[in-house]
Amino acid sequence: MSRAAAAAARPPAVLVAATHSGAGKTTATAALLRALRARGLAVQPFKHGPDFIDAAYHAEASGRPAVNLDLWMMGAREVRASFARACADADVAVIEAMGALHDGADGTARGSAAALAVLLDVPVVVVLDVWGMTRTAGALLDGLAGFDRRVRIVGCILNRVGSDRHAALVRTALPARWRRRVVGAIPQRPELAIPERHLGLVTVEEHAADARDRARAQARAEAGLDVDGLLARVPPPPRRRPRGGSGPAAGAARPASAPAAGGGARAAAGGRAAPAPAGGRRRRPRARIAIARDAAFCFTYADNLALLRDAGAELAPFSPLRDRRLPDGAGAVYLPGGYPESFAAELAANAPLAAQLRARAAAGMPVYAECGGLLYLARGLTGFDGRRHAMAGLLPLEVAMDPAHLAIAYARVRTRGDTPLGPAGTRARGQLFHQSRVVDAGLAPALYELETSDGRRWVDGWVRDRVVASYVHLHFASNRALARRLVAAAAAFAAGD
Repeated sequence: MSRAAAAAARPPAVLVAATHSGAGKTTATAALLRALRARGLAVQPFKHGPDFIDAAYHAEASGRPAVNLDLWMMGAREVRASFARACADADVAVIEAMGALHDGADGTARGSAAALAVLLDVPVVVVLDVWGMTRTAGALLDGLAGFDRRVRIVGCILNRVGSDRHAALVRTALPARWRRRVVGAIPQRPELAIPERHLGLVTVEEHAADARDRARAQARAEAGLDVDGLLARVPPPPRRRPRGGSGPAAGAARPASAPAAGGGARAAAGGRAAPAPAGGRRRRPRARIAIARDAAFCFTYADNLALLRDAGAELAPFSPLRDRRLPDGAGAVYLPGGYPESFAAELAANAPLAAQLRARAAAGMPVYAECGGLLYLARGLTGFDGRRHAMAGLLPLEVAMDPAHLAIAYARVRTRGDTPLGPAGTRARGQLFHQSRVVDAGLAPALYELETSDGRRWVDGWVRDRVVASYVHLHFASNRALARRLVAAAAAFAAGD
């Protein structure tokens, strides 16, 4: 499908941005997702950037897996492909921005929410934190709208309003051009706040018991949103003029009516045909891959899973916290990131699973682990409280949590030898996001030559037989061969090769 055809086929979409981090984008996005879902719409959530935690809250509110869109890790082509695939059966799409609207790498526009909006030709709704503010809200909106004319700001949501009177004062103080574009006001409420800890927000998985309370709080916030007014301002994307053809000029909007409450944006868009999955035709499963999925291991890019399935994997979730055995028939194990340090005692208590992992690895089964998965494969993990817990022991490493150490960076990697991810020299991109150190190692790092986006270089990751582990969260869309090769390695082990 061409870029123009993909744009014509996709549903209406909006990017939720803000003037700064902490302005309430996640709160507003979750409320908007629930409101759209309540109208019977299939709403596809996206998270701009590498963040896993916000995406999980989006999935909870929308009932669909959230997809990360990261220009640095994925590149423009893969961002477009991922967006098109995830939108294929959706009525409307909502993207939550990362950080402030125009803030990109090194003080530039590179990788910014504004750059993503321009790339995907998606309009923007700005969340304004108006606590202690009235008329200045208009000045901020004028500044954002005039800074880059390619960015189409179609509405704003007033967040943290102190009262109905405060909301009315802000609206009245806005110039008429912005007053008409206010699509909601969300009151300041403690129950809407998501608690934080080291490395960001507390995950959905750890607060599953609070899901009902979150839903009620978001429903109250939803009551302050003019969802129909927003949908009226977010028509389907414009049709592009075919080369050599006649018709409206390129970029001209096609007529479209806004979907009514309870109706389908798909109908308003003219009944689009769904594009094929980005990974190509879905194959019959070639291999079964066991993937850790629970409160301790919850950081996984949706595209990684989609690409593994497209490559022929049947993904079999298991819980290192609860399950005593790996799923039957697994030819490989994928241990993603998360917060194993918060569940170290429970993981240490599951000795039968650790023993089976060691036995399978000794028999040659591929095991791929990243960040939290690396911590689990170590001999021991010492928490912030100074207590050591025995881990699975596939790698001769001791790891300790360190409150003085914080690693957050994008990373390019190149494998130094043959691994289940591919031959020596395989390249990929990902991110570092951890607060722990390897404090004792009976094995030298040898997996990757790593370079961060700011130019730092070192050798990262550990390899023992077919076990590979690193602090890097790889995005498989940066090199689609990663998924194919991991599936092939799983199939070869299952077949006894």
